[in-house]
Amino acid sequence: MRGAGPFRQSDSVISKTAILNVQLLPYTRIAALTARTPLPLQISCLQHELLHIRHTAIMDIRILRSSDIPHVQQTNITNLPENYFCKYYMYHALTWPNLSYVAVDVSRPQKTPYDQPKIVGYVLAKMEEEPSDGIPHGHITSLSVMRTHRRLGLAEKLMRQSQRAMTETWGAKYVSLHVRESNVAALALYRDTLGFKVMGTEAKYYADGEDAYSMRMDLEHLLEDEESSDEEEAGDEGEAVGSAGSAAEKKEKKRKVKVGRGLGVGELVEKNESAA
Repeated sequence: MRGAGPFRQSDSVISKTAILNVQLLPYTRIAALTARTPLPLQISCLQHELLHIRHTAIMDIRILRSSDIPHVQQTNITNLPENYFCKYYMYHALTWPNLSYVAVDVSRPQKTPYDQPKIVGYVLAKMEEEPSDGIPHGHITSLSVMRTHRRLGLAEKLMRQSQRAMTETWGAKYVSLHVRESNVAALALYRDTLGFKVMGTEAKYYADGEDAYSMRMDLEHLLEDEESSDEEEAGDEGEAVGSAGSAAEKKEKKRKVKVGRGLGVGELVEKNESAA
């Protein structure tokens, strides 16, 4: 059975993964990838397009908006087995409005004001409402980046931004998260790149019965950086510079001058007469 559009089923059948990646590319570039093109050449063209995206992509990392939630949910469904209802994303966005961020591909500007943003990654974060240890800390609920936009450092940037907001706004001492034991790539990101430490294992944490690593990262260094920057800003009172500064250094002889009520009426009359 033959399909419609530029992809037709014949002797050379493109893989499902390749089709998924192709659908994210400009139509004009993939129109030539027909069934008559040998499969190795098709894959080579796809790899070239993905490399083109990595070299030309312009990313904008900003706070999650309520209008972004359907697109964030689609990113979650595409990449992760754990999915959430829209109201769960909304709960995060309304309760902790500055902890969740999205990565938007702005390489191709919107043609109309009604064009939807191309969200290629997100981090969903919150503060633990009732911490068992009594220490205020944040928690990463979900993190995901589309396969076409990986190896750009987006996951690290999203995480760093959320962690800084946790410390500056909510005074978080550390941040925690859970990751599947089988997710080697995510484990390497959290442990090797971001500096998380494995605190233990929670059996059957996920709905399918898989165990999860419980990880944690201290944020004390971010608090120290914030305090030091505040001290530097407080110490800078805008001292005079240049000629004004040198003039200010010269000490002038002080003399007392009567002003306001200290100035008698007689003196005022005398001054007025002399002026006349």
